[in-house]
Amino acid sequence: MGKALRVIQGCAWTIAAGLAMATPVMAQSVLDEWATVKAPAPPVLKPVTLDAKKSVYMVLDFRLEACTMETRPRCAKSLPHVEKLLKDARAKGMMVVHTLTTNSKAESIPPALKPIAGEQVIAVAMDKMSAPGLADSLKAKGIDTVLISGTSGNNAVMNTAVGAVLRGFKAIVPVDTMPSEGAYQEQFAVWQIGNGSTLREEATLTRSDMVTIK
Repeated sequence: MGKALRVIQGCAWTIAAGLAMATPVMAQSVLDEWATVKAPAPPVLKPVTLDAKKSVYMVLDFRLEACTMETRPRCAKSLPHVEKLLKDARAKGMMVVHTLTTNSKAESIPPALKPIAGEQVIAVAMDKMSAPGLADSLKAKGIDTVLISGTSGNNAVMNTAVGAVLRGFKAIVPVDTMPSEGAYQEQFAVWQIGNGSTLREEATLTRSDMVTIK
């Protein structure tokens, strides 16, 4: 009996050891999987038609010194798309709001995007919808949709989209007008706007040439 018991115990240990070796080691955090993570499929962009009377175009934090081919080529390449939307918005009488970082001035806005008479300029960090009184003043004007372009897709643009949605607005984000420091940051922001909780229902990803203002 003693020998038989030892044989059974030995087999059990062998099986257990084999199972332990066959079981994949779980990653402790995403850092352990970083090199193997694959990007999801890109989102489907949607055409958008905006009612100029019920929409506002928010142009976030563009600074000339940080938006040239030498300093940030991704930003410089986005300027014509932002300028096109700005011209369309003005032509239709849409409200336009320019924002600055808390340490920049209106004089630093690129010439193509310079505010004109009657356009508001505010300085506020991150979520631009958090500017005191802004959301209430927009609602008082009957505005329910926020078109957003900005020089930092993964910061001001994404946070302002979140802020708009949480305050009861729809957010429209053209992906060719939200440059970041690199493609990864833009990809992250686009994915989050398209898939984040609440955002996916109330935010729409589009492209500047897919936006019509009436």
